[in-house]
Amino acid sequence: MNKDQVKGRVKQVKGQIKEAAGKVIGDKTMASKGRIEDAAGKVQESYGNFKEEVKKGA
Repeated sequence: MNKDQVKGRVKQVKGQIKEAAGKVIGDKTMASKGRIEDAAGKVQESYGNFKEEVKKGA
């Protein structure tokens, strides 16, 4: 597991928490920012996964 995979997972969790909190308090902006952060985390984790696959294949 590399740092991009870990950071991506952390971003996903933070985003999911922000999204849930935004929904609970009725803040659509916070919920949207949470969804964006979650998506960014997924992209970063995917990049980390790709790096691991390249490392294994090389």
